[in-house]
This record gives sequence, structure tokens and C-alpha cells, in this order.
Amino acid sequence: MQCPKCPNDNTKVIDSREANEGRAIRRRRECEACNFRFTTFEQIESASFLVIKKDNSREPYNREKVKAGIWRACEKRPVTDAQINQVLDDLEAQWVALGKEVPSQRIGEGVMDSLKKLDEVAYIRFASVYRQFKDLESFKQELAKLLD
Repeated sequence: MQCPKCPNDNTKVIDSREANEGRAIRRRRECEACNFRFTTFEQIESASFLVIKKDNSREPYNREKVKAGIWRACEKRPVTDAQINQVLDDLEAQWVALGKEVPSQRIGEGVMDSLKKLDEVAYIRFASVYRQFKDLESFKQELAKLLD
């Protein structure tokens, strides 16, 4: 690791600890040349695949984009960031196993299935946007599925 103060590549780790609820490692480092101390964070690289959109265009998977959509559905609900990260970790493992390209429909359905187990209100909120309910009847049908 290169020192941010001088061009030296030799640094030593003084302290390491878990950060971001186990998703990263915080390391306190010291440059062996100038004794400057600094902090680095190591985290696991997120899933890397392409999302095939409805119009057949492709874009790189963006965890933060999916997480933001889940958070909108979970707004003012008793859902924690740790729960959402766990949902995403589980879903990403499934999606990566599908290959280099994953249809957006598969991603949306996976999120809905996970939200159904996590929080039913969040599930209905997400489903209403994802499925684009056109009228009250389609909304009632989705609620009926939830009650079965």
C-alpha cells in the first residue's frame, strides 16, 4: 500500500478491525519511511454482471441502484440496513450463478420474493411500482396473492 504523503510503498498494518457490519475491514497503517499514519478500508468486490433490460439493452449491475429501490419500498418500516444488505448478498449470489448476463425481470422478481419474506408492506410498495398497477383491481389481485 502506497503512503498518501510520500511515494513509499512500504507500510505496516498497526490495527485491523471489522467495519460496515462485517462487509469491510478497516486497517490503520503507518508508513515505514515517514511514519505517517492513515486508514484504509478493504471490502469484497460486489457482484459483477450485466443486466439485460426490457428493451434488450445491457448495463453493468449496480448494487446501490437496487438498494435504493429497496429502501424506497422500506421507507418508515422496521427494516434495518443489515437486513437489506443480507437480502442483497443472498440475491447477488443467486444472480452471479446465472452467468455474465441477468435479465432485469429476474432481478425484480428476486427482490419482490425477498421483500415478501422481510416485510409485506414493503413488498406491496415495491410490487406496485415494479408491476405498474394500472387500476385498483390489479392491486387487489396482488393483495389476494399475499393473503393466500
